[in-house]
Amino acid sequence: MAKLLLAVDIGNTNTVVGVFEGAKLLFSFRLASNLNLTVDECAHFLSSLLEKKLARSAKIGQAVVCSVVPALTSIYCDTIKAEFEINPIMVSPTLPLGIVIAYPHPEQVGADRLANSVAGFELYGGPLVVVDLGTATTFDVISKKGEYLGGAIAPGVETASLDLVRRAAQLPKMILTPPEKAIGQSTEEAMRSGILLGAAGAIDRIIAEIEGELGAKVKVVATGGLAQVVAGLSKRIREVNPDLTLQGLQLIAERAKNSK
Repeated sequence: MAKLLLAVDIGNTNTVVGVFEGAKLLFSFRLASNLNLTVDECAHFLSSLLEKKLARSAKIGQAVVCSVVPALTSIYCDTIKAEFEINPIMVSPTLPLGIVIAYPHPEQVGADRLANSVAGFELYGGPLVVVDLGTATTFDVISKKGEYLGGAIAPGVETASLDLVRRAAQLPKMILTPPEKAIGQSTEEAMRSGILLGAAGAIDRIIAEIEGELGAKVKVVATGGLAQVVAGLSKRIREVNPDLTLQGLQLIAERAKNSK
């Protein structure tokens, strides 16, 4: 077996780890982004999970990391160096991404947003909007020529839901499943309607505003934890790709390797 690629996407709520053989994602798993995580604990999690999934002959030969949590970046990088004796590629605008960063301050673009944009343009072409429904809901706009133009950032669906529950004493915590109707006939039904239909409506409105500024229709692909739920309520989301960020990391690692 060829040497494998370890891809790590460190988010505010979850960290997603994937292993690739070439462009093929062999498997992935999701961990809570614990700010108190130590290198020893990280090493234990990674080694035990990989041991269950990988054949004995398999070996991690390359690693790539994107992170929006500085406190965890060094933990995962130090773990990868110690466990696999390799220096991970850190996603940044200075790498050969295959897209042009047409943004006044490229260093301000989140690494996960770069990975989403790289994979989105490679897989779907442009003009494109990638909607990532995570801790925040982010919109990344890529032109027909493959230029990263910027986007929008809104509160995440679950983030907004938890904040509403925290601030309103009589509102219950609940699982966000699609509402059956707009007129909820219980507190939970009303919350699901307001939160999820509201999120879908906001996505559709922002897409419409983006198209007005571009003067062109865009493709819309969604990723992130709640993408599947919200996509069914949106009039504009036509594609859901839960592995988009990991696929972007694989493409970035491949391009970085080929540029040497």
